[in-house]
Amino acid sequence: MARETTYVVQAFNAGKGGYLKPDSPIVCKSASGALRTAERLALSKLAVVAFSSTGDPEFGDYDDEPTVFFRKGDLPAAFD
Repeated sequence: MARETTYVVQAFNAGKGGYLKPDSPIVCKSASGALRTAERLALSKLAVVAFSSTGDPEFGDYDDEPTVFFRKGDLPAAFD
């Protein structure tokens, strides 16, 4: 069982009814790459979060709680 860490940046724009509409997630190669991407997107997006999750991609078995290392804006409760 080979565990690996995935780094993801998720940005949000305004959606209908005051809800946030997620953009497509961006998978990065490293935490520093994800941080740079999140900081750049934070200049133009309503909300941005960068997080990592560790697990076994072969079995789809990932940690229950991602590790959030960047947040900006009023994010959905899932990122609290």
